[in-house]
Amino acid sequence: MFYAITDVHAREILDSRGNPTVEAVVTINHTYEGRAAVPSGASTGKFEAVELRDQELRYMGLGTKKAVNNVNTKIRDVLLGTEAINQKLIDKLLVDTDGTDNKGNLGANATLSVSMAAARAAANALDIPLYRYLGGVKTNRLPVPMMNILNGGRHATNTVDFQEFMIMPVKATSFAEGLRICAEIYHNLKKLCHERGLSTGIGDEGGFAPDLPDAFAVLDLIVEAIKAAGYAPDTEIKIALDVAASELYNEEDGKYHFQGETELRDKKRREASICDTGCDCEEEKQITRNTEEMIAYYEELIERYPIISIEDGLAEDDWNGWKELTKRLGDKIQLVGDDLFVTNTKRLDAGIKLKVANAILVKVNQIGTVSEAMEAVEMAQHNGYKAVISHRSGETEDTFIADLAVATNAGQIKTGAPCRSDRVAKYNQLLRIEEELGKVSCYMDPFHKL
Repeated sequence: MFYAITDVHAREILDSRGNPTVEAVVTINHTYEGRAAVPSGASTGKFEAVELRDQELRYMGLGTKKAVNNVNTKIRDVLLGTEAINQKLIDKLLVDTDGTDNKGNLGANATLSVSMAAARAAANALDIPLYRYLGGVKTNRLPVPMMNILNGGRHATNTVDFQEFMIMPVKATSFAEGLRICAEIYHNLKKLCHERGLSTGIGDEGGFAPDLPDAFAVLDLIVEAIKAAGYAPDTEIKIALDVAASELYNEEDGKYHFQGETELRDKKRREASICDTGCDCEEEKQITRNTEEMIAYYEELIERYPIISIEDGLAEDDWNGWKELTKRLGDKIQLVGDDLFVTNTKRLDAGIKLKVANAILVKVNQIGTVSEAMEAVEMAQHNGYKAVISHRSGETEDTFIADLAVATNAGQIKTGAPCRSDRVAKYNQLLRIEEELGKVSCYMDPFHKL
């Protein structure tokens, strides 16, 4: 039986931040449909594929009508009649039609919406789960959640400079148990924040966003929440950080600027009447760290806390710094390249040759097609690098990445806090997948060899 694409249609919808994004529907043989919506990032690497925006007054310039129109015209014309169960072919046609290295013509939000929708439509037509369609018969590994419980950086309006503080239930016996453990710690963290008069408002990814002076204070609070929930830091629960260092980096002086840390320090000094608001003393200058100081900072953090993973510890162009960081910490913890690699096999290949980092963060909208994202996972795994499947800070209710995590046997997933439907939808989908896999499902500590 020939499964032909008989219709492709896109529309503009809203993401979790209330900004427009693209949703596409692909129809096979006038019968089977697949629908997919594209996420959007706030902290974005400059090497990511282009997210096409209208740059008009509507939606403050963030409209996606141009991308939607590209789907409904150029992409539709190319894909009509194409074999729908050949994902590689579909994605090649999308890449070739765009004709650029960064999806700058059609927009990665246009190509990805169709790529994901086509995969889901094919799975529906074949009446098999999406993870099975993408990954084949070997897919059975549920990912360990890298659950965000405290937000900072571009994902919140607090004084915390690091972007994400996450917990990982490495000793759970199943995904369901791991999810429960994380949720319990999350609720204990909320209780602690409330008791101390700290804000329990949340950031973009559902983590709490209190004002805290530095990473040490955040980690002290998280360790206390882990213990309050009845779990042991290090042996049962590991901590992961997303520094998003490119957002802190200042090209003019080559240093990382900690604006939140500086702001809270200065506020406390003014309140204590040590300095007035116009003080220009040496101590009032902004807190900065150079590359060496950043690495030393991480060394101190991992010595004091059960940290197992640091993402984007240095800026996306600081290859020499990354080499030194990997040399000093790469045999102790996971070092994840997000802005560094942007789910791009060319940048990943360069990193592998330079022995930079030891893991890649995989965000499908950084590259623009499902096949290219899966190729990045495959390259990483074949070269001894780990892969972490990830959401974006601007998400939708689409659960595609949950299936992708299982399809690739990645073993790790970042998809936010146990809060906000756009995040919880992915966790709930993984619960369904684990139940469906039954006795053949596998859940294991991804760091057992580190």
